[in-house]
Amino acid sequence: MGGAVSAGEDNDELIDNLKEAQYIRTELVEQAFRAIDRADYYLEEFKDNAYKDLAWKHGNIHLSAPCIYSEVMEALDLQPGLSFLNLGSGTGYLSSMVGLILGPFGVNHGVELHSDVIEYAKQKLDFFIKTSDSFDKFEFCEPSFVTGNCLEISPDCTQYDRVYCGAGVQKEHEDYMKSLLKVGGILVMPLEEKLTKITRTGPSAWETKKILAVSFAPLIQPNHADSGKSRLVHLPPVAVRSLQDLARIAIRGTIKKIIHQEAMSKAGNGLKNPPRFKRRRVRRRRMETIVFLDKEVFASRISNPSDDNNNREDIEEERPEEEETKPSELKPDPPVNFLREKVLSLPLPDPLKYYLLYYREK
Repeated sequence: MGGAVSAGEDNDELIDNLKEAQYIRTELVEQAFRAIDRADYYLEEFKDNAYKDLAWKHGNIHLSAPCIYSEVMEALDLQPGLSFLNLGSGTGYLSSMVGLILGPFGVNHGVELHSDVIEYAKQKLDFFIKTSDSFDKFEFCEPSFVTGNCLEISPDCTQYDRVYCGAGVQKEHEDYMKSLLKVGGILVMPLEEKLTKITRTGPSAWETKKILAVSFAPLIQPNHADSGKSRLVHLPPVAVRSLQDLARIAIRGTIKKIIHQEAMSKAGNGLKNPPRFKRRRVRRRRMETIVFLDKEVFASRISNPSDDNNNREDIEEERPEEEETKPSELKPDPPVNFLREKVLSLPLPDPLKYYLLYYREK
């Protein structure tokens, strides 16, 4: 499902559209969505569709529509240091965005039925850590994925602060899902064709809120035909960070504070940050219209009849802006990774610098 907002030309424009439609409502969620490019989780031949508000499926690989993920992120009310369990973790796109908010002292676990999708998710996670400049702007809680059916989680597993299920939950499994949640925790899942938020207010007390109508494929029931026995899923243990890793987190945090203080000092001396480059539009945005017919989805662009009359006017209005803009300002400067530059300038042995940078390629 999807199609609630118009298609964007890039990830930032997709997020702009989600904000305008009130699917993204908080700054933390917006920052996480902007930090991870949705197209990075598509296969190369399908990336043209990455910024449409539509779900995508290829084989076992699946991504929900952006409007669904944004509603889920908002409903989870994420905070640093919480524990999160993603049932049906798929490509890891949602888990990685959640990890940006949880920070280094959170817990980020995922359960996925298909081993090939787990491998795909690990590749995408590795690509993000090694190549994305966004990685250095956050303290990241790296997701851990295990293969198995999420209806067969070992009963001795720990409970979580936040739980999300990315498949339709049958009514008979509602109590099972609730049992995974700590008191005070939040569970978000598709239940009876509604994206539902359940808050555990006490040992046996719950508050339930229906968020929006959705259509998800149902959870796959466990198959015990081969052995007749349940194959219990054992979630990763809650790891304790080493002193070496804690030192890296602390040093990077200190460097970020220094960079922030230097930026504030320059701003106080009358130096302003360069204006953010914004793509100049010539034509008005055309809305993406989604038509549902016998469970098939058809997308078509419907033009505003006044577009042709207004295009010439739009161009004429923007000419003075073109004339006033210097050639050097037509293209944005490449973003500067200030943390990386600062680390590389430190009087430290190269192996230590590379350790502080997580051995990243960029």
